[in-house]
Amino acid sequence: MDPAKTSWMTVGQLFHKRVRMQPASPALSDGKNTLTYAELEERVGRLAGGLRALGLNRGDRVAVWSENRFEYIELELAAAQLGLIVACLNWRLSDEEQRHCIELVAPALAVVSPRYADALRRVGVSVPRVLELGAAFDDWRSGSAAASADERVQPEDGIVILYTSGTTGLPKGALISHRAMVARAQVFAFDFGIRGHDCFIAWSPLFHMAATDHSLATLMFGGKVIVSDGLDHGKLCEWLATESIGWLLAMPGMTQGLIDALRSRQPRVRSVRLVGAMADLVPRQQIAELTALVGAPYLNTFGSTETGLPPASGGVLAVGETPLSLSKRESSWCLTRLTDAQDREVPAETPGEMSVRGPTLFSGYWGNEAATAKDMRGGWFHMGDVFVRHADGSLDFVDRLKYLIKSGGENIYPAEIERVLLAHPSVVDAAVVRRRDERWGEVPVAFIACAPAAFDAAALSAFCRERLPGYKVPKEFRRIDPEALPRSSTGKIQRHELEKRL
Repeated sequence: MDPAKTSWMTVGQLFHKRVRMQPASPALSDGKNTLTYAELEERVGRLAGGLRALGLNRGDRVAVWSENRFEYIELELAAAQLGLIVACLNWRLSDEEQRHCIELVAPALAVVSPRYADALRRVGVSVPRVLELGAAFDDWRSGSAAASADERVQPEDGIVILYTSGTTGLPKGALISHRAMVARAQVFAFDFGIRGHDCFIAWSPLFHMAATDHSLATLMFGGKVIVSDGLDHGKLCEWLATESIGWLLAMPGMTQGLIDALRSRQPRVRSVRLVGAMADLVPRQQIAELTALVGAPYLNTFGSTETGLPPASGGVLAVGETPLSLSKRESSWCLTRLTDAQDREVPAETPGEMSVRGPTLFSGYWGNEAATAKDMRGGWFHMGDVFVRHADGSLDFVDRLKYLIKSGGENIYPAEIERVLLAHPSVVDAAVVRRRDERWGEVPVAFIACAPAAFDAAALSAFCRERLPGYKVPKEFRRIDPEALPRSSTGKIQRHELEKRL
């Protein structure tokens, strides 16, 4: 007998524990249909049985390309039961990026919704088996015998792969284990007071950690997850009037729309414990307005796909106040260091790269040992973000160690846009920088080096739209003389100097 096994807990085990404790409680709802915990367990068990009958075994990957719907979460729970890993495909990506994401994980099965079935065929990746959600899928599941849990599933087994942009612009697959997912749920409970009677509205895409982490945490706590196919302000206002919300997720780019909807509809908000995320990318007046309208403080977060909400999401901003400072508080259940270029810890009031250690961390980048070794060197995960730690323990975000544009919760690396622009016959050189934006937090702006007569912003935008997803298309094009591009002594374009011209 291995004594270590006595400490094992997996997502599947904790979900089934909740079923035994509260079988009749609501687990999933979409506003029209509701599943109790017992009903959800029955559907998950049959889905697991069907997957096992297809020959899928512990460690196999299942790619899912779908909007938010019940089957998405059911697939994650069935995978947790069998030790499978769900690769959550980002439907905002270009065909090239999507092809890379699928080939990277070599899935044994792809599950696709009717909305994206044509896109999967267009990408043209060979997958051993494809299941399309719909009537045939429902019949297949209903005809499957329920499967019991695989006793070999361990806390370090992966449960999902969430994609995050790499330094070359191509996404990396962050492997999240059962251990990490359980620990992330514990942080929700300890830092934010999230409990079993709290409801979570999963309106943001389930391919992002914000929705998947909190949905699974809610089901481990015994709460209700409302699954929403995207952001619907009308439905959101209705749910605010009827549900006790633990954390109302509000992302940069949608806060003003939510404020306008709340003012227009004036719902009688039942209960919200916390609202918001990523305060650094939201206009401060919007923070004051939104918190006043829902009667809850703003969650001043700084985390990542790789770390969950740690390392710096432990503080909140007061209700109805325009914050004078966005200083962060360290999250629970993590250790942090700020280090210099030689990985030496820096003193207080000195900028340093944030490094993190703790149980919420991911297990590495799938199929990318070099990136894993580099970012997880010395037993710490190096985030690539620069902070300053003050004497009182608070943390101020300074900048990104590597230049990155965060637009509406999506990561954009300038190099991928520049590669497209440099393929245009009229473009001599190009540099993409970030610009603050009230709606999206940040947006890309392109400086184009070309002859004056050859500069055509509309044509460049159309050229990009044919080759990039919409959120990566620059929102502005500016012509610049090639010799005016600021460069370092090694010839690299200095983006921060270009930012000053905005």
